[in-house]
Amino acid sequence: MSPENEKALLFERMPIPKAVMTLAIPTIVSSLVMVLYNLADTYFVGMLNDPIQNAAVTLAAPVLLAFNAVNNLFGVGASSMMSRALGRKDFDVVYRSSALGFYCALFSAVLFSAAYSLFSTPFLQILGADETTVRATAEYLRWTVTCGAVPSILNVVLAYLVRSEGASLHASIGTMSGCLLNIVLDPLFILPFGANMGAAGAGLATFLSNCAACCYFFILLFVRRGRTFVCVDPRKLSWNRSIILGICAVGIPASIQNLLNVTGMTVLNNFTSSFGSDAVAAMGIAQKINMVPVQIALGFSQGIMPLVGYNYASGDTARMKKAILFTGEIMMSFMAVVTVGYYLGAGQLSTLFIKNEAVVGYAARFLHGLCLAMPFLCMDFLGVGVFQSCGLGRNALLFAILRKIVLEIPALYILNALFPLYGLAYAQFTAEIVLATAAVIVLVRLIRKLERQNLHPPEAEPED
Repeated sequence: MSPENEKALLFERMPIPKAVMTLAIPTIVSSLVMVLYNLADTYFVGMLNDPIQNAAVTLAAPVLLAFNAVNNLFGVGASSMMSRALGRKDFDVVYRSSALGFYCALFSAVLFSAAYSLFSTPFLQILGADETTVRATAEYLRWTVTCGAVPSILNVVLAYLVRSEGASLHASIGTMSGCLLNIVLDPLFILPFGANMGAAGAGLATFLSNCAACCYFFILLFVRRGRTFVCVDPRKLSWNRSIILGICAVGIPASIQNLLNVTGMTVLNNFTSSFGSDAVAAMGIAQKINMVPVQIALGFSQGIMPLVGYNYASGDTARMKKAILFTGEIMMSFMAVVTVGYYLGAGQLSTLFIKNEAVVGYAARFLHGLCLAMPFLCMDFLGVGVFQSCGLGRNALLFAILRKIVLEIPALYILNALFPLYGLAYAQFTAEIVLATAAVIVLVRLIRKLERQNLHPPEAEPED
């Protein structure tokens, strides 16, 4: 079967529940494996019972999260452009969008690594590292950023490009291969029976695992040459204005959204660090535990992006609507159950990662606040995923600005003043209530607008 017919079967004719699950389940599984490898860092570093080592991993998180600014710009932007071009059957644009996304990501990764290496001292100060945590944080970032920026970014961008044509399983295998290797290497590099490197060992394991994931994707593209639209051939690299604008229309808002997330996390870490390394370590543990349902919600919203984008571009609004509604129902039901479980079991979950009684007490209180945002967060993610799929970057950017600048960061200041330290965990909950409501309203209006356009398409202009 030709690649064109393979995509048409999935995007146009497969029943919606099966199509959604075909795309979403591999993405969710890979997201969960990514969470496991993040939890593995926290778990194995926590086995050292050294809050400073745990704090180092937490303080470094905003820099690693900033990788997603590049991932979103060229991964989300190019994959959205590819899916919409597939829906229009414009296959040359698919190839050229893929090549442009890949090479721009490669250049940006090299630039990111060089910038951190040259300005590491002010970076560490901005992150909130003090005299007790600066050395461990710097050692962790040397492996994950100075050495690891290129494989880390390319790994994610290649997964986006592969997923854009419906090959979610291959994208997930590539991502998971690196994550599973990371879990195996962590204890060997972190713990005393191995290299005894502490947080630095976690960074080295991350670097090597991302290199392995990149190798998988390059081998996949070689094996599937002629049967894939993902292209890294430099001869297809094109500075076509419409392709650049199409990628940037989605990628720049997605990138800004991520940078705002980094800003929010940095503000949160700086607030938390004023209460000591125990509080920082506890916040890191609570955030890592909370990332499990977050990544499931993100996996659903990212998994259906090719399906939504394809049917948006092809004009099949009914199929697009069914996909969104089915996904929303599944996500909301799951998140409601998770929220109850997390709230009741916060203490037990926290003890899995560290045996320090003070840190566990902080982490359980933080998790109570964080988990309450989950049902609302999934609707926010779904809305942003649909906007990105349809090329509506301005909508996604508006939500990002509302989330961090207008709602969450001011809530951090206000809640910390009213309820010192513990109020910080409820800032996201406060923001997501508003954003979930806005997401539902905007999605309903978007679908109704598309349905009206289908009922009353614009008249064709008379030919000369």
